[in-house]
Amino acid sequence: MQLNARRRQKASFGDIAPAGNAWPAPFAAFPCFPASARDANGNVLADGDSVIVIKDLKIKGSSSVVKGGTKVRNIRLQDASDGHNIACKIDGIGAMNLKSEFVKKA
Repeated sequence: MQLNARRRQKASFGDIAPAGNAWPAPFAAFPCFPASARDANGNVLADGDSVIVIKDLKIKGSSSVVKGGTKVRNIRLQDASDGHNIACKIDGIGAMNLKSEFVKKA
């Protein structure tokens, strides 16, 4: 008797799902919850922050290098599929994109 009651309860549980069994998307898909970028130490980064590069980074297509310890001011966060989620301008080098795992918050 109790087994039949459980089956009925389980069957009625599906009634609370939205039409077409489509559940809401994760929070990152909503614009009110922007994707957050974290630095190498786990600190949350925001637009306008200053960061320090933690290791030498080779620049693709160039022989120059961004040295570790270089301070980058006024970063802009962006959603990028290739992982380069920081847009910035570095003195002496120019505009470029960085991965947040190679910087720490200043």
